[in-house]
Amino acid sequence: MAGFGVIRMPDRTLSPAGAIVRRLTVAVLALGVTVLVVYLGRDGYRDVNGDGVSLLDSVYYATVSLSTTGYGDITPASESARLINIVVVTPLRLLFLIVLVGTTMELLTERSRHAFKVQRWRSRVRNHVVVVGYGTKGSAAADTMLGDGADPASIVVVDLDPERLKLASSRGLVTVSGNATRAEVLRTAGVPRAASIVVAPSRDDTAVLVTLTARELAPTATIVASVRETENVHLVRQSGADSVVVSSETAGRLLGMATSTPNVVNVIEDLITPDVGFSIAERPVEQSELGGSPRHLSDIVLGVVRGGDLHRVDAPSVDALEAGDRLLYVKKVTPAGES
Repeated sequence: MAGFGVIRMPDRTLSPAGAIVRRLTVAVLALGVTVLVVYLGRDGYRDVNGDGVSLLDSVYYATVSLSTTGYGDITPASESARLINIVVVTPLRLLFLIVLVGTTMELLTERSRHAFKVQRWRSRVRNHVVVVGYGTKGSAAADTMLGDGADPASIVVVDLDPERLKLASSRGLVTVSGNATRAEVLRTAGVPRAASIVVAPSRDDTAVLVTLTARELAPTATIVASVRETENVHLVRQSGADSVVVSSETAGRLLGMATSTPNVVNVIEDLITPDVGFSIAERPVEQSELGGSPRHLSDIVLGVVRGGDLHRVDAPSVDALEAGDRLLYVKKVTPAGES
């Protein structure tokens, strides 16, 4: 079963299991009240055996009465017992039936509603982001996109760990449980229609297989992969990744820099944190900036993207900005709630 994808749409309502437990509790309480009422008024009931109504007989009568089975071997004989049966037991019987039937109907409705939500999502999802692996790297990537204003419904997480999927779902992300090296699982996540795919598993060999499968399903999507070892970068690139991040090497560089220039590391950390301080962003060139140098703009420009290629800001080829260029620049991040 691990190979097949199961979509879970984020839902903050009570779970079906919780609804069952709550309704069973009500049913047990109704049964207990009925047993108590019958046992306290046992002198008004008649048993065909003629040996009186014991506690076990009270439980038996309450069970068959609430379930509307009614064998007739124990019956209310006195007027007071019949009156209590009408006033108390009958409403409890109706409550018991409503609980049982309501639970069944709710489960069927929940399944139908979930199937409808999944079908609607599949028909509408386009240009979304698929995050394969929701460990430290994958969750950080999702948090960064959310910090940049991405719609949680446009991010799909693929993982096998139930706890990770539960965490992703709590953040409003769509989740798919399954082995991402399987093409069927990636199709379930909508990879053929995705704009970007983040490959962040815990193993480099898994990253290669996922990238290869994803590139086959989505020839035009942007694939960004993470590996632990530098020697595996060329394998992931050959598998179809557009960008490869070496997590261990990048962390090692920051650690080395921190020993001599810790403030530089703080600035870098600030730039890659989207929700505070400064961040690196991308924007198109404005009409008034055409023909000018990116080094002379009011924004701090780090690079120019032209024709899909990234050029350093001091490259002679981009000294005069052209229509269609995009600027990578440093922008001030305004925290939520501030103007």
